[in-house]
Amino acid sequence: MYLNPLEHQGKTFIKFWHKPQPAVRQRLQAAPWIKYSQTYKCFVMPHTPTAIAQTYSHFAGVATVSTRYLYRPKRLRPSEETTVLAVVPAAEPLAKVADLTVVRLIPLLHQGKTCIRLSYPYHPEITKRLKQNPICQWLAESQCFVVKVNPEHLHRLLDELAGIAQLWLCQTLQVKEVSLLKRLWEQSYQQPALFISCPLPYLEQLFLLNYSPNTIRTYHSLLLRFLNGHAAKGLEQINSFTEQQINQYHRGMVQSKQYSCSLINQSINAVKFYYHRVVGRPEVNLNQVERPEKPEKLPGVLSKAEVAQILAATDNLKHRCMLQLLYAGGLRISEVIHLKITDVQSQRNLLLIRGGKGKKDRTTLLSQKLLQSLREYYKVYRPQIWLFEGQFGGQYTTDSLRHVFNACVQKAAIKTKATPHTLRHSFATHLLESGTDLRYIQALLGHRNSKTTEIYTHITTHALEKIQSPLDSL
Repeated sequence: MYLNPLEHQGKTFIKFWHKPQPAVRQRLQAAPWIKYSQTYKCFVMPHTPTAIAQTYSHFAGVATVSTRYLYRPKRLRPSEETTVLAVVPAAEPLAKVADLTVVRLIPLLHQGKTCIRLSYPYHPEITKRLKQNPICQWLAESQCFVVKVNPEHLHRLLDELAGIAQLWLCQTLQVKEVSLLKRLWEQSYQQPALFISCPLPYLEQLFLLNYSPNTIRTYHSLLLRFLNGHAAKGLEQINSFTEQQINQYHRGMVQSKQYSCSLINQSINAVKFYYHRVVGRPEVNLNQVERPEKPEKLPGVLSKAEVAQILAATDNLKHRCMLQLLYAGGLRISEVIHLKITDVQSQRNLLLIRGGKGKKDRTTLLSQKLLQSLREYYKVYRPQIWLFEGQFGGQYTTDSLRHVFNACVQKAAIKTKATPHTLRHSFATHLLESGTDLRYIQALLGHRNSKTTEIYTHITTHALEKIQSPLDSL
């Protein structure tokens, strides 16, 4: 007869297991410290030394009592699968410097001229250095330090605040001076003796070919990771890498299962651009580099009821109009904040989207309900240039809009995982379910390839409600 551990309501017991035998069962029923559990359908007793000693003497001559399984340690399996990886070069993100005070660079209009305001939480050392620096000016009426919109001044500011603060660019401040942009991007990384900075010609080539700012930033960080993953070999040896060595690096990223297929493909493109455009090695045929196959994941979609709950979750007229735009026209979050007043063409019932993803212009639907909301919004807020402007003027930011959306989702108690882009997916899905032709949806979304739009056919409930599962007919 075996004694086994049993946990019930936070307490430890012992349950009995034995082969069917009348004599053993009679002894179990006769013992006052042993009870039969209707819950577990077995005999149990307290897990105490006294109960175990009584059991040994009670079953002497009838059965052998074994504690073989009573003190065996638990063997728990990991909830996720375990992978044995090959030894490959490091593909980890670069280490960041310790948390430093952030000085935000924000455009400010002063006496008809644009300058850059330095915004930061009070820090005596930063204030002391700014007071002593001749490039900084204190504006008493605005209660802030400002510098001119000048790359040389920002270079000097970086030198002045090195080690005690980081400069952070506001979304509405665009820097086109490449060497300054590189310093701003790399200031947050730890830079040991072997640190390899991104070659300046790399960023210059990306700007020259008119890559988008987001792509340039992504390529810069991924190339920096690649170069410093092999920093011990030096830049000269890295420049002479073969396809196999580059392939091995990206294979390590795939095997680690820490990075999405999109990020790995972007890394391959960033490294390929470096070898072809900067190093000047077109003979390195990186088309042979193994690219991970991107999984065909279905986008998240909200129901119409959930969309209505989110839109009703805010009393702020401006916030509601922005959320309505995401859903009513299938806009991306960046397209909403880049809308100008003149882009609302009410006479034609159209919204003009300028410079969307891929630098493409398009038109999309202008809902009559949305138009009514926009007219009410305009009477209250009176925007000047941008359709949606910040609290102190200027363009609204994507971070602020994301914060608005997340707050509305939380207030509406929506359990579905959602982002502002989910409203765009919901727009396309609901149009398809209402019978809109896929070609029109493609044009409204601004998709260049029809295959991109076809993914919504996999998540729509259109016509599926008429199909009966074979289980229901059993």
